[in-house]
Amino acid sequence: MSSTPTAPPAGPSSSTDVVVRLRGIGKTFPGVIANHDIDIDVRRGTIHAIVGENGAGKSTLMKILYGVQKPDSGVIEIDGDAVSLSTPSDAIAHGVGMVFQHFMLADNLTVLENVVLGAEKMHGIGDGARARIRELSDTYGLGIRPDDLVADLGVGARQRIEILKVLYRGARIIILDEPTAVLVPQEVDELFDNLRGLKAEGLAVIFISHKLDEVLSVADTVTVIRRGTTVETVPGHSVTARQLAELMVGSELPSPSTEASTVTDVEVLEVSELGLPDPAGGRPLLEDISFAIHRGEILGIAGVEGNGQAELVEAIMGMRPDATGVIELNDGDIADWSTRRRREAGIGYIPEDRHRQGLLLDAPLWENRVLGHQTREPNIAGPFIDRAGAREDTERIVREYDVRTPGIDTLARALSGGNQQKLIVGREMSSEPSLLIAAHPTRGVDVGAQAAIWDHIKRARRNGLAVLLISADLDELIGLSDTIAVLLRGQLVGTFDPASVTPQQLGSAMTGAADEEDAR
Repeated sequence: MSSTPTAPPAGPSSSTDVVVRLRGIGKTFPGVIANHDIDIDVRRGTIHAIVGENGAGKSTLMKILYGVQKPDSGVIEIDGDAVSLSTPSDAIAHGVGMVFQHFMLADNLTVLENVVLGAEKMHGIGDGARARIRELSDTYGLGIRPDDLVADLGVGARQRIEILKVLYRGARIIILDEPTAVLVPQEVDELFDNLRGLKAEGLAVIFISHKLDEVLSVADTVTVIRRGTTVETVPGHSVTARQLAELMVGSELPSPSTEASTVTDVEVLEVSELGLPDPAGGRPLLEDISFAIHRGEILGIAGVEGNGQAELVEAIMGMRPDATGVIELNDGDIADWSTRRRREAGIGYIPEDRHRQGLLLDAPLWENRVLGHQTREPNIAGPFIDRAGAREDTERIVREYDVRTPGIDTLARALSGGNQQKLIVGREMSSEPSLLIAAHPTRGVDVGAQAAIWDHIKRARRNGLAVLLISADLDELIGLSDTIAVLLRGQLVGTFDPASVTPQQLGSAMTGAADEEDAR
């Protein structure tokens, strides 16, 4: 492959600058080789990115380094000493901290209370802890105030609190798992400034991401993992996103951009003055939401998480009986219909959280094919589930949507995230819906699965499908959507033309910065 980078890693490793050395790491689960002969050196004062497809072995490797999993073979060295990490406490004791993709913060507690939880013996729970938090925040430019209530803070600040938590526990090696998944562009820039601050103070940052352009903007070194083993380690400045994609999956970096408009004048979904009260009596969760989606149209919804996107989806799906307003599907009022009846009337649904809302993880794939469609062919025969029909159609979905699995009796839990998502997309497309509600359809999936999901959505759009697309990936929204609407504090605050809007403009609208600038 002519475009594959051949540059060696950035300089020779020495015993003084390598803080983490992994040699021959292997881990096998029943029927699956997760890691095999992995070699990685992470240096002090660097940002080291690890990229690879879903199922490539990144998560297992990081769990091994953080003490969640024990390797079957290989050696872990930290600061030149071989170590055995049986628990996260062991990892923390050796200076390894991990910030997970999903924040683990209690909204009803202050920053200080969240940070010291479980580490009360280090600096107490009062002035000593408060002083240490301020010291760390100032040293690394995190801008965190210990007495702020977490519920009042935005997503970017919460991300910084998670970083502060591991620093507070003495971490010198910080693992970040998909840290930009829920951040707007301005918050990504701030995070990367923070990471550079950590690096300047001599810490090592291990950065896991599927967003290759972000990887290349911040990483000093990039290691590619494919099928459980290391493929290549390259300096971040010597490689392109296209070359990384080729190393990861053997193909070029996909683009979400759509072809010519397929929007018709036939309305599929019309929402008028939709509202949703706050059960606690606060500001309405949704207020005066009105829009329409036509055959062949993708309406994208942009917004910082927690501004009403999940509630909007749940209201349209019939999961919020206290919603007010009018919801019409194909000219019929469905506001009083059950979720099941709405599904049967032609709404496909790709949920935000595939584990909680989209799959039965301990059920085989063919049973997951039936999930949510148990009243429709080919899943029923009379009043009973048609096991043979469901199994046959699952085989078809596995083929057509490239779900990589040993077989349809495999438990959903055993699939990588990307293959789980492709199964859900195949299931929802197979019901031939007139409206697809797609909430973060490519979150946490690799470039190969991402390209496949985009292609399925674009193909369905050409065939007349109406799509409500919720996404935190602004490039995805701009590339796929015919129109983008921004949701802020439960209200639609603007619509944008994807052909002319920039991610920065969307980010300003999503955070309210655009309104503040207009008011000046």
